[in-house]
Amino acid sequence: MAKKAAKPDFEAALAELEQLVEKMESGNQSLEEALAAFQRGIELTRTCQQGLKEAEQRVEKLMADNAVAATEPFEPPDES
Repeated sequence: MAKKAAKPDFEAALAELEQLVEKMESGNQSLEEALAAFQRGIELTRTCQQGLKEAEQRVEKLMADNAVAATEPFEPPDES
């Protein structure tokens, strides 16, 4: 039974997406190549969005689990 290709992690997906954009912006692709690159770009964008959503959920859970650690706005020390 053939295994499904593993999804790339966030960094790998983002790097591949950047390469696709550079190739598409160069204008040196046929229409078919550009369409295939666009389709792959959509897949990679979804992977990146999912990775960001999962990271946000993990941060929210960590913050909820550790209610003592409240966030505060950063104010640099007064240097006068």
